[in-house]
Amino acid sequence: MWSILTGAILAIAGLLYLLREALRRRLSHPHQSEQGGKTLEPEGQGLHFLGLSRNWPGFVIIAVGILLLAFGGLF
Repeated sequence: MWSILTGAILAIAGLLYLLREALRRRLSHPHQSEQGGKTLEPEGQGLHFLGLSRNWPGFVIIAVGILLLAFGGLF
């Protein structure tokens, strides 16, 4: 029972870690785009915040939590 509860907590904690990384990005402000119109898209900031190199601890926490959820009843 405790391993399943721990797995659920770890899975949620990993998701919160990933959410923290996504929300830590700087806010956008209106500026001129290269095409000449105004845009709210952040300058020079793509989807790099979703990369594996920045978020590997969150993915590991989620993986351990899922393993405990899947096999927690066996322990």
